[in-house]
Amino acid sequence: MCIYTITTYNKLVKLRARVKNAWAQIDVQLKKRYDLIPNLVETVKGYAKHENEVLTQVTMARASVGGAQTTAEKIEANKELTGALSRLLVVAERYPELKANTNFMDLQNQLKDIENKIAYSRQFYNDTVMNYNQKTEMFPSNIIAKIFKFKPEVYFEVNVEEKEAPKVQF
Repeated sequence: MCIYTITTYNKLVKLRARVKNAWAQIDVQLKKRYDLIPNLVETVKGYAKHENEVLTQVTMARASVGGAQTTAEKIEANKELTGALSRLLVVAERYPELKANTNFMDLQNQLKDIENKIAYSRQFYNDTVMNYNQKTEMFPSNIIAKIFKFKPEVYFEVNVEEKEAPKVQF
């Protein structure tokens, strides 16, 4: 029994460390996106001066990301930011001269690259969380998890609005 307890405890510690590492990988990409946003907003502002509502939403969502403390808060704040960025890119579609701007195109490509990396990192994180959560919930390892207070981790889920394709109108 003692060897099983030690082995199971070490496995849970290892899985929890993998979850933290997977989140750190997402966090790196989210930071890159966070740093890119002011440049993107300023570029769009120059062309779309009357789109203040969308620009304000992006700025507010970015601020909430900066203020998030826990993993769950960061996940929720980044969901809001992703939605706001989607709306910003829809607005950009209305301005052909903006879409032709090389600075905007470069920023948009950087954002696309970062979003792809975030999507991959989210998938990896969720797979890692699933493995950890299964170990904390399955018998008999759940007994060891409960004794040593291993708590389930939160999945990085997509908002309903992100599942729908944005509507571009001219």
